Amino acid sequence: MNKNCLQRLAVGSIALVSGSAWADELNMPVGVTEISRKIYGLHMDIFMVCVVVGCIVFGAMAISIFLHRKSRGAVPATFHESTTLEIVWTLLPAIILVVMAVPATGVLVDIYDAGGEDMVVEIRGYQWKWQYKYLDDDYNRNFDFFSNMSTTQDEIHNVSVKDQNYLLDVDKPLVIPVNRKVRFLLTSEDVIHAWWVPDFGIKRDAVPGMVNELWTIVDQSGTYRGQCTELCGKDHGFMPVVVKVLPQDGYDAWYAAQVKTERARREALSKTFTADELMAEGQRVYDTFCVACHQANGKGLPPAFPGLAGSQVALGPVDAHIRMVYEGVPGTSMQAFGKQLDAAELAAVVHFERHSWGNNTDDVTQPKDVIALMEGQ
Repeated sequence: MNKNCLQRLAVGSIALVSGSAWADELNMPVGVTEISRKIYGLHMDIFMVCVVVGCIVFGAMAISIFLHRKSRGAVPATFHESTTLEIVWTLLPAIILVVMAVPATGVLVDIYDAGGEDMVVEIRGYQWKWQYKYLDDDYNRNFDFFSNMSTTQDEIHNVSVKDQNYLLDVDKPLVIPVNRKVRFLLTSEDVIHAWWVPDFGIKRDAVPGMVNELWTIVDQSGTYRGQCTELCGKDHGFMPVVVKVLPQDGYDAWYAAQVKTERARREALSKTFTADELMAEGQRVYDTFCVACHQANGKGLPPAFPGLAGSQVALGPVDAHIRMVYEGVPGTSMQAFGKQLDAAELAAVVHFERHSWGNNTDDVTQPKDVIALMEGQ
């Protein structure tokens, strides 16, 4: 029996259990990388071994039950042990395991071979978003951004019709070029997360205080989706991974645009904004980072998530408000946003919270105020 026949037998075994229409859905994806195809091939090879072993074992059991049943006058054997049999059923499984371990070890070595990369991206997990930082030898070409789930609160709460990629879309996907080795440095800022893209055949834990490595070379352009696969908190299911793979020229154009945007962002840290500009940017930041807990109407979900409309925080001293957003509140659900938002974004969201839902403190928060407060702490 050749390998192709065994593969058809293996897939057929899935089809017998699930129905042929579901066989491909239940099996793991082949993927779009060399590693994912090696993993798929290893999976199928080992599954075929399991099918053959299962057929032999259960076939022998069925034959024995049929031929040696009491109604046929079978008489039970009287022996209690057989040294030969003990040796055979110990050595045979050991040999099978060794045969499976050899190719598995080769694939595992390839999975961990992260050297010789063309580019490096740092991935940092937060509750509940991913931060992607593109590391270039030239610091002036480095930039980073957060990737947040873009499914609306109306969809989540069944107010509106759910999108095709419900819970699987983000506002800013990770973008990488086709046919280039990308090395990922993976860590976490709070709890254990896990970054997983099935079509790439890669998954690794993001552990606070540790840096794990993984890599990929994608040979097909397209958009590929994954998720966090560690139970990282109440919104664990709201932490999708989206990777957009572009041809080299498209990626170069995208990268140049991101560098330009990053330079503009750094320049904005010294800019004085109008109240309208702060409200517009603050609304964007609030809708991205704050609305899930404090709600679009600012009333929150007490007691875990207090409201901001008419709150002592939003109507109190601006310095205390900035510090709370920057540092968070230990022991509560209010996380620190100092590492997630720059000074301009912090100033904008604080200004927005102090001038929305009936709040009106008649003050204006600028990036320089945030910088001065944090530098003086």
